[in-house]
Amino acid sequence: MHGYEMIAEIGERTGGAWRPSPGSIYPTLQLLEEEGLITAQEVSGKRLVQLTDAGRAEAEAGADEPWAEAGREVDWEAVQEVGQALGAVDAAIRQVMATGTEAQRAKGLAVLTETRKKLYLILAEDE
Repeated sequence: MHGYEMIAEIGERTGGAWRPSPGSIYPTLQLLEEEGLITAQEVSGKRLVQLTDAGRAEAEAGADEPWAEAGREVDWEAVQEVGQALGAVDAAIRQVMATGTEAQRAKGLAVLTETRKKLYLILAEDE
């Protein structure tokens, strides 16, 4: 299998919960090759990899289906809401920092600092 096929396969096996980027797959494959766990060869212009005996032994020693836990019990709707909220806060603070006065920029930074503290206090609360 080549790198892009691996990305697609991981995405499929995790139900879309994890789709690694080429920037994480290809360096990982290089490391695995350097460690002697995979071999790679060019076939029809694609770099195909396969497990070595040592790589197969490592794979068999691990979990049967390590992808099965990826994305379980994650509230994806909440994750999306948080992402949208963070994006909006990011846009607002960038505007304050780019166009605000020195006093306004100081207030903006104070709001962020206070917000961070309040978020940690949520975790400290007794339920």
